[in-house]
Amino acid sequence: MARKFLYIIAGLVVLVIAALLAYRIWGTQLMRIVMVPREPFVALSPLPANAYDDSAMWIARPDIARDNPTLWTPAGIRDTPVERKVALFFIHPTSYITTLGDAHWNMALDDRESLAIARRFVGSQASAFNAVGSIWAPRYRQANIGAFLTDRPDADLALAAAYRDIAAAFATFLKANPQGPLILAGHSQGTRHLLQLLREKVAGQPVADRVAAVYAVGWPISVEADLPALGLPACAGRDQGHCIVGWQSYAEPADPSAVIESFVRKAGYTGRPRKGTHMLCTNPITGAFNGAAPASANRGTLDSRDEGKPPRLLKGIVPARCDTSGVLMIGEPVDMGPFTLPGNNYHVYDYSLFWGDVREDARRRLAAFLKS
Repeated sequence: MARKFLYIIAGLVVLVIAALLAYRIWGTQLMRIVMVPREPFVALSPLPANAYDDSAMWIARPDIARDNPTLWTPAGIRDTPVERKVALFFIHPTSYITTLGDAHWNMALDDRESLAIARRFVGSQASAFNAVGSIWAPRYRQANIGAFLTDRPDADLALAAAYRDIAAAFATFLKANPQGPLILAGHSQGTRHLLQLLREKVAGQPVADRVAAVYAVGWPISVEADLPALGLPACAGRDQGHCIVGWQSYAEPADPSAVIESFVRKAGYTGRPRKGTHMLCTNPITGAFNGAAPASANRGTLDSRDEGKPPRLLKGIVPARCDTSGVLMIGEPVDMGPFTLPGNNYHVYDYSLFWGDVREDARRRLAAFLKS
C-alpha cells in the first residue's frame, strides 16, 4: 500500500514538472489558445453624454472618501496623503481576464470580478502617488487580455472602444481640474491608452504645459519613433519634471522576445519604424534614463504574498538595471506571488517592485516642475 502511494506521488510530481516545463516553453501559445475570444467583436454603444460626471464611473476621485483604494498606504509610511499639489489621472491595467467560452472582447461595466481586480491594481499602484495629489482613476470597458495575444482586427477594435471611454473620462478630469499641475500615469493596457491620449489630447495643446510628469509603465516606448509625437522627452534624472518615465521588469535569465517582437512589428507614433530604435527604460530606483542601482538603494517593494493580510513594504531587496534590449532587469527571480509571466516577466509587479521609489520619484519630479 505504501509503495502504491509513493508511485502516485511520484506520478503527480512528474505531471507537475511536465506542466511547468510546457508553460515555460509554450506559455505564450497556451495563453493565446485559452484567452483570445472566439466570438467576433461587437461594437459597443457610446456611453451617455457626461457619463463620467457620475462618481460611480470612477474607482477613485477626490469626492470618494469611503473605500477609495488610492488612499491606502502600507504600514510604516508616515507621509500620509494630505498634500494636494497636483491632480493625477491614473489608468489601471487589464483586469478583465476571462477564458474560452466566457471571453468577450470588452468588459461590461458591471463585471464585479474584473472591477474588484481593478480596484486591487489601483490600490497597489496608484497609491504610490497619494502623497503628492488627488488621484482620479476611471472605470472603463477595457479590452480583454486576449486582445494582446492576437493580430486579429477584433483586438484593435476592442482597444479602440476602450480608449473612447478613457478619452471621455479624461475630458471630465480636465473639466474638474482646469488649472494647476497634472501627473498622468498608467500601467500595461492603461499605459497603451495613456500614450494615445498624450498624442491626441495633450501634445501641442495648452494642457501639455501643465504636465509635471508622465508614468508610462509596462508598455514598450521608442525613444526615437514614439516620444517626439508625445510632446515630452524621456526623463534624464529624478530632479527633472515635464518628462516621461517607463520600464518593464524582468528577472534573469530573461526572455523579453515577445515584447521586443511586438515593439518592432508596428511603426511608432511618428510614423517611423521602431525597429533599430531604443526602447525607453527608466531606472525606477535612480529615476534616470538607463543605468543600474543595487538592491540596497531600493526604497521599498510591496510584499503581497500573504493572502488576507495587508501588503508590507520591504526595503533593499530588489535591484534594477536597464538592459541593452531596453527592458529592466531585477536580478535573480524574487518571490512576488503567482503571477510571473513566461520568460521571467514580472510585468504584473512593475509598480510593486519599486513602490517606495515611485513615491519618492513623484515628489521630486513635482518639486522640480513647480520650481521651474
